[in-house]
Amino acid sequence: MASGICAFLPELACRFPALDEGLLRDVRKAVDAAFKTFVRTYGDAIDRATDPLQWFLNGLEKIFVDAPWPLVLLLVAAVVQAVGRDLRITLGALAALIAIGLVGLWEDTMVTLAMVTVCTAVSVAVGIPLGIALSRSDRLQAAVIPLLDVMQTLPSFVYLIPVVMIFGIGKVPGLIAVVVYAVPPMIRLTNLGIRLVDREVIEAADAFGSSARHKLFDVQLPLALPTIMAGINQTIMMALAMVVVASMIGVGGLGRNVLQAITNQFFTIGFLNGFALVAIAVVFDRASQSYGKRLQRHLEVVHG
Repeated sequence: MASGICAFLPELACRFPALDEGLLRDVRKAVDAAFKTFVRTYGDAIDRATDPLQWFLNGLEKIFVDAPWPLVLLLVAAVVQAVGRDLRITLGALAALIAIGLVGLWEDTMVTLAMVTVCTAVSVAVGIPLGIALSRSDRLQAAVIPLLDVMQTLPSFVYLIPVVMIFGIGKVPGLIAVVVYAVPPMIRLTNLGIRLVDREVIEAADAFGSSARHKLFDVQLPLALPTIMAGINQTIMMALAMVVVASMIGVGGLGRNVLQAITNQFFTIGFLNGFALVAIAVVFDRASQSYGKRLQRHLEVVHG
C-alpha cells in the first residue's frame, strides 16, 4: 500500500532524509577513537581508584559465603527485626532463606546478597549528597534531572558497553553498572523529600537562628527520611533487577544462573534462581517499607 502511494509522490516525501553515510561513519570512528584514547590514557588510574570497591565487595562476599549458615540466618533475622520490627517479616525472611538453602542456592544467594548490599551502600553514599545538592539549587536540579531521566530510560544492556570498555570484565564493572542504573531514585527522592518539608517548619528553624548545617541535619533530613527510605527501597529493587543483566560481564551469583538457564533453556534452574531473587527482593521491600511506616508514625507524633 505504501509503495503504491509513493509511486505518485516525490522521493523526499516517502524516504526520510538521512545524513550522509560516510559522514556518520566518520563521526562514529572519531567518537570511538576518542573513547579508546581516554581508556588507554586513564584506564590504570581508574582501576586504582576502584580498588577499594573490589576489596569491599570481595571481603563482604567472603564473610557471607564462608560464615556458618546458622550465623548468617541469625544475622539476617536480627537485621530484619531491627529494621522492620515485625515478627512476621522476620519469620518470612528466615523461611525464604531456608527454602533457598534447601534447593542448593545458598552460596549463589550469598554472593548476590553481598553484591546488592555493596551496590546499595554505594548508591546511598552517592545519591543522598547529590540529592541534597539538587534540593538547594534549582539551576542544578534543572541540569541534572534530564540526565537522571536518560539514566532511568536507557536500556540496561547499554550501560554495559562503556563499563566493559573502561573496566573490562569482572565484579567491579558489574557493580558500577548496577550503581549507575540504581542510583537515580536515590537522588530524586532525596531531593523531593527535602523540598517537600513544610516551609513553615523551615521558617521556624530560621527564626530560632539555626545555621544551614543544623537546619539540614536537625530539620530537613529527619522530616524527609520517609521519602529517602522510599528511595533506598527503589534502589534495592533496581539493583536486584540489574544483577541479572550485569551477570553478562562477570558478576556471579543468582544472575549468572538465570543467564545460563536462559541460554540453555533450563526452565527449572531459571525458575528456582528467579524465586531466590524474588524472595530477597520481598524481604528487603517488606523490611524497608515497615521501617518507613514506623518512621512516619514517629514523626507524626513528634511534630503533630
